[in-house]
Amino acid sequence: MFLHLGADTVVPLREVIAINDLKHTQSKANGIFIKNMREKDKVVDVSDNQPKSFVITDGLVYLSAISALTLKKRAHHLNGLEHDEA
Repeated sequence: MFLHLGADTVVPLREVIAINDLKHTQSKANGIFIKNMREKDKVVDVSDNQPKSFVITDGLVYLSAISALTLKKRAHHLNGLEHDEA
């Protein structure tokens, strides 16, 4: 199964480690993490410079214009889980 992140970008669902909200959790730790990953050329921006969320995978961090809630719903739907089971 694949998770669609927007801008014709999909990632294997098995590689997704975390889906995080960028707009509402502007924590210092998130900022440092993303900055460090950018320095390592490990950030892929598929948000057209309007990120709402970031998705951490085995090898990369993706910035997406799709909200974390929507991405999480898609992931749960692909896994056949109900939203209440998450």
